[in-house]
Amino acid sequence: MKIQRVLSAMAAVLLAALFIVSSSSRVSAQSTGQETDVKENETNLDTQLYLIVATNQAVTDDKLPASLDNVVKQLRAALPFKNYRLAATLINRVKNEGRLDLSWIGGPLAATAGSSSPVTPSFSQFKVRTVKLAKNSAGDSVVQMVGFNFGARIPIQTGPIAATGGFPTTNYETTGLATDISIREGEPVIVGTLNVGPSGDAIILVVSAKRTTR
Repeated sequence: MKIQRVLSAMAAVLLAALFIVSSSSRVSAQSTGQETDVKENETNLDTQLYLIVATNQAVTDDKLPASLDNVVKQLRAALPFKNYRLAATLINRVKNEGRLDLSWIGGPLAATAGSSSPVTPSFSQFKVRTVKLAKNSAGDSVVQMVGFNFGARIPIQTGPIAATGGFPTTNYETTGLATDISIREGEPVIVGTLNVGPSGDAIILVVSAKRTTR
């Protein structure tokens, strides 16, 4: 009887120890998961939007950033344009699962869009409803841009009336693109191509994003 009581007591102690270890493991896992969620929520992302103009006319500066070398190779293989130039580079920081909304006034995005004046402005807007980190099916880190939206008002100049010698008139035409995309972290990706102006030039949208270490 004494032996049975001793064995029962040992079994009770063992079960209690197993319960404590199991509970500690669950608490530790929950704490680790919560810490990971906090870190992800505090992560910032650096985004880059490149506006590239594709044209068959000569350009004064066709040098593009080295980070876009693979993009340029894809463009030359897929599109029938002779030259490419960088019209604008937009760098912005956004919190993980945050939004991005940017509007700006600049020079003509395409110098051949029908306007002979280099000071005729263009109006552009870049929006992303949500920028967030995620994993693809292969487990690689990707950046999702939900509600990616780019729009621009391009100046189109009409010639003067010959009979009256009147001044040229500038009209603005709207162009843009809206989509949802998922890109590999730190890898520039072509989002879309927009034709502008009577010359057939095109604006090419390239975007990249990666988490910041600062």
